[in-house]
Amino acid sequence: MSLLVVGSVAYDSVQTPAGSRDVSLGGSATYFSIAASYFSPVSLVAVIGDDFMPEHVELLESHAVDVSGLERREGKTFRWSGVYSTEDLNERETLDTQLNVFAEFKPVLTDQQRATEYLFLANIDPQLQLEVLGQMSPRPKLVALDSMNFWIEGARSHLEDIVGAVDLVFMDEGEARAFAGEENLAQAASRIHSVGPRIVVIKRGEHGVLVSNGGSLFALPAFILDRVVDPTGAGDSFAGGFMGMLAATGDLTDGGIRRAAVLGSVIGSFTVQDFSADRLAALSHDEITDRFAAFERLTGFAGLETGGGLPQRE
Repeated sequence: MSLLVVGSVAYDSVQTPAGSRDVSLGGSATYFSIAASYFSPVSLVAVIGDDFMPEHVELLESHAVDVSGLERREGKTFRWSGVYSTEDLNERETLDTQLNVFAEFKPVLTDQQRATEYLFLANIDPQLQLEVLGQMSPRPKLVALDSMNFWIEGARSHLEDIVGAVDLVFMDEGEARAFAGEENLAQAASRIHSVGPRIVVIKRGEHGVLVSNGGSLFALPAFILDRVVDPTGAGDSFAGGFMGMLAATGDLTDGGIRRAAVLGSVIGSFTVQDFSADRLAALSHDEITDRFAAFERLTGFAGLETGGGLPQRE
C-alpha cells in the first residue's frame, strides 16, 4: 500500500553534547521518508533550492523514495540551526531559521498522489495541510499529521480545523498540553480526541510514547541507549516507522497501532545514534528486526496465571 508525505526538506546545523554538525541533511519529510521506506513505498512532496546537493537526492532515491514531487526552485533550501541542552536533550534552542524557498511552498499533487491510501502531513503550516487534504481523492484510508508549538500559538484556528479533519495526530507532550490546555497527558489526549482524531500519539522523548486509540491507552518506554548523539529528526523518524508499518500491513486494529508504535520507537532509537540521517539511512532489515525483538524482551513480563492473583497479606 502507498504512503505520501508532504513536508520540509532542509539543511540543519546542530550542536549537541556529543559534538556539532554544520549543513547536514534534515527536514521532517526527509527523516519520515527514509524511515518509512524500509516498510512501504513512499512518495515525498517538498521544495528545495538550487543549492540542494545531488548526493542527497540520490540518497533518497537509493531508498526507493519517489522524489517526483521534490520541486527545485531558484534560491536556498530551508535552513535551521539549533543547540541542545547539555542537561536535558529534550530541550533545544533554535538559533536561526531561514525559510528561503520553503516560504513560498504551495504543494500541488498529481493524480497519482491524490489517490494515495495513507497520507502524512508533516510539520508545515496548518493551512497548507488543509489544502493538501482537500486535494486528496478519494479520502485516504488514514490521514495523520504532526504539528508544533509555533502553529499552536500562531495559527490556532487553522490547526483546530485540520486536527478535526484527520484520523491520527502526532504531538510531543509539550505540544499536546498546550493544544489541549491540560497538564495531565491522559486528559490532554481526551481533549484532542474531542476535536476529531481517533488516534492520538504523544511523543515523550527519552520517556517513551503514549498512544490513545479511541481512549484505549498504551504506554511505551523509549528504547534504552547508552549514548545519544543527535535527537534531531527522532520524532519524524518515529512517525515514519509508525506510518510505514500501517501502510505495509493495513492493520488499523488496536494491536496494529500498538505494534506500529513499537516499530516507530525502534526506528527513532537508531536515528539519535548519529548526526543527521546518517544512522537512519544505513540501516539493514536485520538490524531493525533484532532491535524490535530486543524491545519486545525489554518490555515483556509474565502476567498473572489464569485464575490466580497477586499475593495478599493475611
